[in-house]
Amino acid sequence: MNITVLGIGYVGLVTGTCLAEIGNDVVCFDVDREKIDLLGSGRTPFHERDLPELVARNVGFARLRFTTDVAEAVHHGDVIFIATGTPADQDGSADLQYVLAAAHSIGEHMQGEKIVVQKSTVPVGTADKVRMAIAEELQKRKGAGDPVAARLPATPIAVVSNPEFLKEGAAVDDFMRPDRIVIGTEPGPAGERARALMGQLYAPFNRQRDRILHMDVGSAEFTKYAANAMLATRISFMNELANLAGELGVDIEQVRKGIGADPRIGYGFLYAGVGYGGSCFPKDVQALVHTAAGHGQRLRILEAVRAVNDAQKHVLVDKIVGRFGADLRDRTFALWGLSFKPNTDDMREAPSRVMVKALVERGAEVVAYDPIAMPEARRVLPQDLGANVAAASRVRYADSPMQAVRGADALVVMTEWKAFKSPNFAALKGALKQAVIFDGRNLYDPAIRGQGFEYFAIGR
Repeated sequence: MNITVLGIGYVGLVTGTCLAEIGNDVVCFDVDREKIDLLGSGRTPFHERDLPELVARNVGFARLRFTTDVAEAVHHGDVIFIATGTPADQDGSADLQYVLAAAHSIGEHMQGEKIVVQKSTVPVGTADKVRMAIAEELQKRKGAGDPVAARLPATPIAVVSNPEFLKEGAAVDDFMRPDRIVIGTEPGPAGERARALMGQLYAPFNRQRDRILHMDVGSAEFTKYAANAMLATRISFMNELANLAGELGVDIEQVRKGIGADPRIGYGFLYAGVGYGGSCFPKDVQALVHTAAGHGQRLRILEAVRAVNDAQKHVLVDKIVGRFGADLRDRTFALWGLSFKPNTDDMREAPSRVMVKALVERGAEVVAYDPIAMPEARRVLPQDLGANVAAASRVRYADSPMQAVRGADALVVMTEWKAFKSPNFAALKGALKQAVIFDGRNLYDPAIRGQGFEYFAIGR
């Protein structure tokens, strides 16, 4: 099948590459020439496990191509995926300018009937806006006497909602082995054709069992937001309980195991820590709250989820200030982990950014190590510190975890990378100026206090 993907971020590149891997002929479009050139040279613009190998293989087999020519991209695809970004606007709503720009490009260049698939995370009603944007361009072409547009049927497109459920760091595996495939189609003949074609496209993923959930377009659009809101709620709920557990002398890890054993609850997303980050949960929770407000409602639970998460990013800062005082001049802190989660270099909304800013603004030196995210950190952390050049100069980067801790007053763990889970505690104690650990991910057993460490965790 001929597939086009408009937008080559996390979602677009993973979608296009994985669809090429199962034998489709895929063209990916982006306006960023630098990104296209990078991909053409066999490299990827972000870290995602297994993705570089898949890109290289499918480019080599000529099943995957990249272009900045939107007309070429639109002409190619029988099915066109819109996978552009939907960043949070100033008022908290999802900014649809890139989605609608893609829709206008489809209407401007399409030569025949198309199935247009929303892969971006978008609010309910976006499919109608996409359809209207395409129709607007087609009408302009007909008014200008374009013979191709004149020959197109009255309804040359069907708009489908097919939200993604990809975890950064495991996106390829999530796409190739999905737990569900949500497909929202509109009623009528066009919707039925789209439903059949999407079933054909995803058939290779359904050999063991049918993973497709068919629904109407609006319900599919809403499902993505509902899923992320639920997961974010579980995280904030556990973080609130962890903060109370710390006051009561209770170990939240034991509590997690106790409640997770209940099959009605399960273990997923119940780990206490320094809050969630990334490109999805913060903006999607915010967008859902904004959507509710636009309909005269309040999502009080999600308002609380957002407030709890914002506060949670400062909990470990407060523990550091409680131990060392508010004036951290002449103090050095080793930071293990910068990305918002392991197996990615994504630092959007990462709790480490709050930590670094808080430490350097109090006068501390920070020596950071992350297996993947240090190049991205060098880009974004100076932006967080603004014009404070002196503060930015107090952030340094180490070549290894042990190099980071050498001579530091304390270790601060911000990301649960596997490489951090089982350190040589004797060597760690010898390298630190003071045997103090602030564990923002509850990686270690509090029993290390018996080895002479001062150990501060979340609810332990």
